[in-house]
Amino acid sequence: MTVKRPTLAQMRELTASLHMTMSEAECADYLALMEGSMQAYDRLEALPDFVPAPRYPRDAGYAPPPQENPLNAWYVKTEVKGAPAGPLAGRAVVLKDNISLAGVPMMNGASTLEGHVPSMDATVVTRILDAGGTIAGKAHCEYFCLSGGSHTNATGPVHNPHRHGYIAGGSSSGCGALVGSGEVDMAIGGDQGGSIRIPAAFSGCYGMKPTHGLVPYTGIMPIESTIDHTGPMTRTVADNALLLEVIAGPDGLDPRQYAPRVARYTEALGKGVAGLRIGVVREGFGHANSEPGVDAKVRAAARRLAQLGAEVEEVSIPMHADGVAIWTPIALEGLQAQMMHGDGMGFNWKGLYDTALMARHARWREHADRLSPTLKLSMFVGEFYLRQYGGRFYAKAQNLARQLRLAYDAELERFDLLLMPTLPITAKPIPAPDAPLAEVIQRGFEMVANTAPFDATGHPAMSLPCGLDDGLPVGLMLVGRHWGEATIYQAAHAFEQAGDWRGL
Repeated sequence: MTVKRPTLAQMRELTASLHMTMSEAECADYLALMEGSMQAYDRLEALPDFVPAPRYPRDAGYAPPPQENPLNAWYVKTEVKGAPAGPLAGRAVVLKDNISLAGVPMMNGASTLEGHVPSMDATVVTRILDAGGTIAGKAHCEYFCLSGGSHTNATGPVHNPHRHGYIAGGSSSGCGALVGSGEVDMAIGGDQGGSIRIPAAFSGCYGMKPTHGLVPYTGIMPIESTIDHTGPMTRTVADNALLLEVIAGPDGLDPRQYAPRVARYTEALGKGVAGLRIGVVREGFGHANSEPGVDAKVRAAARRLAQLGAEVEEVSIPMHADGVAIWTPIALEGLQAQMMHGDGMGFNWKGLYDTALMARHARWREHADRLSPTLKLSMFVGEFYLRQYGGRFYAKAQNLARQLRLAYDAELERFDLLLMPTLPITAKPIPAPDAPLAEVIQRGFEMVANTAPFDATGHPAMSLPCGLDDGLPVGLMLVGRHWGEATIYQAAHAFEQAGDWRGL
């Protein structure tokens, strides 16, 4: 079995693209000398890949018809049953459709990936099945996860369970809609700029972005390794803690994991908030697009936590206002380098690569006009600054992300948790099919002011519903120290148990 060899014409194009000037004779000489290396590629092509085989039987499932899918939240319904016993026995979990489930279609919201069927299970899938859970299917997400709205999926928009025709939040849009509607109890979402917490806030459920590296990302299509997170979205805090308990911990295959510290998160439930110190972050309120009703609901929730026994006071973290500016080059230049030029996986890390996904995703170049507007905009910005500045802004942003983490950590020395609105707004109408480009883009990115900074710093952050404003859910975000998910659950459970959030 042999791999392709370059022609002499391709060699000339190759050298020119690498800013070299060579004669045809020189190109021919190099071409001949490359043969030894290319024979190694021949041997590699002949060897079988080394990826884990799925351990539980399943079928490919089916795409539910509209009458079974009124919110357009499902991509595939299936039933993959796990072990006969375990902490998730009798429980069903839905997966965001960027998570590999062997034998079941995966398109990550994108027409350019439609038809891809993974051959392996993501680590989180194996852990859910080993714990006795059942995978109920795949939920729609945004086009390659590049939108905080729910209007960019190639099959059409996902609708808010509280108001049809409104944004459900993204990019884990289907997960938020299914959990928020009560159709499912548990889901696994993904978060690079808020994509667990945004749909949790807009759709009215509990969404935890764990500490970066706590949950293995193995088998999940990345955007940018330093901001890739995956975690639980659930109807209750107890379910959220239980699901995180099952999926957390190292798997030896994900370089994002650097000595993660796990805990028995369910043991935090029922402890109450008496004595917990909570800092209400001033800069998390009053953004240019903040809605008074949202800020008011979140401040009222903070007062409720004080009534429950927490020590609550306002704190100022000025650098929080620069969080999105720091996150932006990491997200946009990083996604262009890893997800687009690097065909999803990128380079320069050890772990499990999904070579079949890379090969399939590489076809985006043949159909680039079909990419979503939010992805195109992100690519244009990332590509321009990579070319113009050679990655300097990405590098500077990574340096400043460490400083931003220190700014939060300084206050987390005084406080157990930080508190602010998850989003400055409630859900907005889904753009019409003929909406102006500016509106499509605005609906994709207008809500990330408080969520994105914590993807850059890696702090655990959870959205919990804290009331309705004009009938639409409002989210409260609790942020903890690295590996401090248990403290977040302690406070979130106490708040949940104090009364139905819909009546707050």
